[in-house]
Amino acid sequence: MANVVVVGSQWGDEGKGKIVDWLSERADVVVRYQGGHNAGHTLVIDKKVYKLSLLPSGLVRGKLSVIGNGVVVDPVHFAEELKKLLDQGVCITPDVLMVAENAPLSLSLHKELDAIREGANGGLRIGTTKRGIGPAYEDKVGRRAIRVMDLAEPDALFEKIERLLLHHNALRRGLGIKELDAQKVHDELTGVAKTILPFMGQVWKLLDGYRRQGKRILFEGAQGALLDNDHGTYPFVTSSNTVAGQASAGSGLGPGAIDYVLGITKAYTTRVGEGPFPTEQENEIGQFLGEKGNEFGVVTGRKRRCGWFDAVLVRQSVRTSGINGIALTKLDVLDGLEEIRVCVGYELDGHKIDFFPASMGAQARVKPVYETLEGWKDTTAGAKSWAQLPAQAVKYVRYIEELIGSPVALLSTSPERLDTILVHDPFHD
Repeated sequence: MANVVVVGSQWGDEGKGKIVDWLSERADVVVRYQGGHNAGHTLVIDKKVYKLSLLPSGLVRGKLSVIGNGVVVDPVHFAEELKKLLDQGVCITPDVLMVAENAPLSLSLHKELDAIREGANGGLRIGTTKRGIGPAYEDKVGRRAIRVMDLAEPDALFEKIERLLLHHNALRRGLGIKELDAQKVHDELTGVAKTILPFMGQVWKLLDGYRRQGKRILFEGAQGALLDNDHGTYPFVTSSNTVAGQASAGSGLGPGAIDYVLGITKAYTTRVGEGPFPTEQENEIGQFLGEKGNEFGVVTGRKRRCGWFDAVLVRQSVRTSGINGIALTKLDVLDGLEEIRVCVGYELDGHKIDFFPASMGAQARVKPVYETLEGWKDTTAGAKSWAQLPAQAVKYVRYIEELIGSPVALLSTSPERLDTILVHDPFHD
């Protein structure tokens, strides 16, 4: 039996929610290991839509679900999302949900700072969700974060808040905005403590016990590998590591516990927010992909930028995340196109290269080198076997496999959970 990490191989929005939901039936535990409530996952179950951004997708299936220490937890949003799922009929108790006691909290002051920075005229626009994720991670690294366990120690909480505000009020003075009162932050935290504390626990210990019993653990990533703070399109990235290696650090399990990495990969490319995008199509093709693919962010509702499949970027993600196989999603969006283009390399300052450079300037200058494939008129939507796919669609999938150096393990042909072609089961590889 294998433990599986699910990671996005592009800039996020690859369809991880459906794939995690599909895999969760085979898992015993589902773990969120990084990000925060800036990562939207949409699940469609019996035509009922569930939208999650902080809580693990496994909850909807009644699986033991865990929020690891690598996640920044907004306790107010936690309470709101919990209530929303309960109102939808999902049973959530401490028997099926645990939040790491050492997970840092994301507070309203982080959200406010994020929005101010992003809206500043003189600053570099990153295109964040303005949900406070970046500032929350900054406080974690700066060793001043309030953590879940601190809510259980009210006598010491005020002192920790004052230490946090020593930094934030200095920032706010520099930005010319009103300083924060420690009592107000204290009231915000004590107001939600009773909701989140019943779910607090030692995640590392729980997961180690399940691993020793031979249980299947599914690690659910947020965003995509190209938004990784180290390996992504820096500085237009998120504030955490999104590559598969973070599953270990963000949950408290050693790297030896990871057996298989599944890279969720969209059959074309999309991006939300600012930053380089070599294959972006600001034309009728981009409009076609956006409209047919319903490319709007789950969390923000922002329209996604759309373009052709970039094999160079995905191949790089395959290597930095150690991807063993991919789940190819949204193939049906390409139905009806007369021709389909695939980026197979770049040209940079007159030279051909087969990688995406780390330099911000070079990333903005690369030009895609395309190969053109024949499209298909028949539909792939709802196909449940290779035999139901048009010949040109199969050729397209095989070409992608060859270019990125990774086989297709799963093929998703619609948002519906059952419209999935299984090539090989990651839990048995």
